[in-house]
Amino acid sequence: MKKIIALIYGGYSSEEIVSKKSVEGLKNFIDNNKYTIYPVHICMNKWSAIVDNKEYNIDKNDFSCQIESDIIKFDYAYITIHGTPGEDGLLQGYFETIGIPYSNCNVLASAITFNKFTCNTYLKAFGVKVADSVLLRKGNTFNKYEIIEKTGLPCFVKPNAGGSSFGVSKVIKASEIDDAIEKAFKESNEVIIEQQIKGTELTCGLYKANGVHNVFPITEVVSKNDFFDYEAKYTANMAEEITPARIDNNTTERIKKIATLIYDILNCSGIIRVDFILSENSVFLLEVNTTPGMTPTSFIPQQIKAAGLNIKDVFTEVIEETYKNTKRS
Repeated sequence: MKKIIALIYGGYSSEEIVSKKSVEGLKNFIDNNKYTIYPVHICMNKWSAIVDNKEYNIDKNDFSCQIESDIIKFDYAYITIHGTPGEDGLLQGYFETIGIPYSNCNVLASAITFNKFTCNTYLKAFGVKVADSVLLRKGNTFNKYEIIEKTGLPCFVKPNAGGSSFGVSKVIKASEIDDAIEKAFKESNEVIIEQQIKGTELTCGLYKANGVHNVFPITEVVSKNDFFDYEAKYTANMAEEITPARIDNNTTERIKKIATLIYDILNCSGIIRVDFILSENSVFLLEVNTTPGMTPTSFIPQQIKAAGLNIKDVFTEVIEETYKNTKRS
């Protein structure tokens, strides 16, 4: 019998628009011959299964749904919410409480990686190189000159919790930093200010199944904007994405080794994406993304294609592995 999968999208943040794009991709990536899929839209006021453009309320007590005369009980949740509550551990905790297996990292790994400052500080203790940074919390006072003394200029100001480059600014002059911080606080209660690392931006997708790391070809990102902002990410022809990246084999293997180390340190599950900057001969971590975008042109589908893999086979393996690992005994 086919597993019934809730394909969960939406969320409570500005990243809902990205999630809506990802769910359309995943409808094609997941094998309909093996799984019965119901898109489930989660927003602040309503959780609904979407069938033939009609909404059917989700019962949050057990995550079931009545569609016409049928009661649908989901076997598994594939989470493609970028931002809260799908990327920060909140939904993971809910599904663990009611006993439904899900597709991505557990509560702790999701919470750590969603908080950029916490994640980078934690991984730094394991020898992973990260940019110098400062953390600000809403309501606390700060001295911009002390910040600049630590990070230098230019620096990047961004929400500490979030992704997809909403609220991110590159600051060139000290006079720009106040507006940049205010912009970032609109997306998060915490703001991280990071030293600029000049170099080549690279991203590496991977997952683990049956004890084996499956690491995809690395993508090199060349933005036509000053940095890889939201416009560059989601506007055609605003960035060049080269897979495999134009780096030598030794560097490729070094980056893949760091990515697998990070995967295991954080005890990740499902597909993740790790973003790096290659600066001369040093590899710096940018961030760990546990719910990467899944539009047809997103990095992960590009990398799967470059690896010569069948995308439906990959997602079947991911679903079966995470189902096994998060299912209650």
